[in-house]
Amino acid sequence: MKNNIDIRYPAAAGSFYPENPVELSKLLAQFYAEVKKRSFAGRPIAIVAPHAGYIYSGRTAASAYKQLEGESFDSVVIISPSHTVFFSGASVYNGSAYQTPIGVVEIDEKLSETIGTINPAVYLSNKGHTGGSIRGEHALEVQLPFLQQVLGKFKLVAIVMGDQEETTCYALGEVLASALNGKNALIVASTDLSHYHSDKEARQLDGNIRRAVEEYNPDKLLTVLSSGRGEACGGGPTAATLIATKKLGGDKILVTGYTTSGEVSKDLSEVVGYLGAVIISEKQENSHPEASGSLSRRNGGELTEDDKQYLLDLAAEAISAGLEKKPFAPPAPESKILKEKRGAFVTIKSGGELRGCIGLIRAYKPLYEVVAEMAQAAAFEDPRFIPLTAREAKNLEIEISVLSPLMRVENIDEIEVGRDGLMIKLDLHSGLLLPQVAGEHGWDRITFLEQTCLKAGLPKNIYKDKAAEIYRFTADVF
Repeated sequence: MKNNIDIRYPAAAGSFYPENPVELSKLLAQFYAEVKKRSFAGRPIAIVAPHAGYIYSGRTAASAYKQLEGESFDSVVIISPSHTVFFSGASVYNGSAYQTPIGVVEIDEKLSETIGTINPAVYLSNKGHTGGSIRGEHALEVQLPFLQQVLGKFKLVAIVMGDQEETTCYALGEVLASALNGKNALIVASTDLSHYHSDKEARQLDGNIRRAVEEYNPDKLLTVLSSGRGEACGGGPTAATLIATKKLGGDKILVTGYTTSGEVSKDLSEVVGYLGAVIISEKQENSHPEASGSLSRRNGGELTEDDKQYLLDLAAEAISAGLEKKPFAPPAPESKILKEKRGAFVTIKSGGELRGCIGLIRAYKPLYEVVAEMAQAAAFEDPRFIPLTAREAKNLEIEISVLSPLMRVENIDEIEVGRDGLMIKLDLHSGLLLPQVAGEHGWDRITFLEQTCLKAGLPKNIYKDKAAEIYRFTADVF
């Protein structure tokens, strides 16, 4: 990885927190002494912490970081909003270090590169980290001294979100879930809550945010933010953290503190809200999930036989509605897992022969909606076939493949035929083959790669090109 900027120097020292390292260390020690370490089963895997001046939000931040005492992490991923410059997507710092008055924090360059090359919305850059403003971004920087004090040594992945659109939140969350699977890593979401309302109004708005966080519900959080019923300048980082940790073994969220700036300033006419929280994995013996192809482990839940039958029936109903030219909008099912956002493909066969196959690779919609839409698309919109007719529909076989997140392939030896599906991208070309395709044709690994290249409209050996992006994924097929 090329370092465009070697070291990112402090931009907020002397304003948001003390510039003198001795004063800073004493202040942090004071904060930690004034908050409590909670008792809970499991291990912290993420933190939500405010990023205002320490005089206002320091104790609330410390209430979350206090829960890390006695823990150690190889890497810490901090996700911050951008207050001073707008850009698309999320910028993963491509330098070698961040510095604070306490010392230098080394960038985990290998992990940063992995995170920055899975999805185009999350990329290596110094955007939001250096330059672009007079003041410089503070929201990521102010988290570092807390971590230096409580953890000591760790490597950093620094991410600034230039926009906080729902698609960016989900892209970043899924990238982190993929890249951190099997890693001893902590995620930190940097956010303040409502700004410049009366203390009473702030507590009402912040209460809506807090409930969504406590319910561990990223969709609810994004809805609260988009509707104006709550405010959080780091709502995107928080949502991305919830999305990622739900797939990394997170079980519950414990709010460790809430305050407003009015408690310090004594001015209750215009305040800023601050929240501290810790996300916990109760699976102590499995706090560092193994990197495996298990869909249930990667997505936080396994489809039951009833869930699978529901989706198969739903696909059939969607196709029937399409044949009758009727609108089809299925009601939300009771099963929680069917309402999770997942990618899926629907394959239709007639007399054992392929009749249509269309899918959504990345998880932008609830699974049940994806299956209904992809069933109709496979039946009527696959460009390789004419639209399905009522006569053909009497003898169809429907197969559904629910996908795991994409994982970037660094070495083709990682690919396991029968377990993995493949996607290859180069320039404007992309192609995907499901895991079952290789087994059905008896392909070995190289043939599978070659056929995926051909599916993308590329030369069959292009997978050897360093510019080609290869991804693998698993699927629950039924």
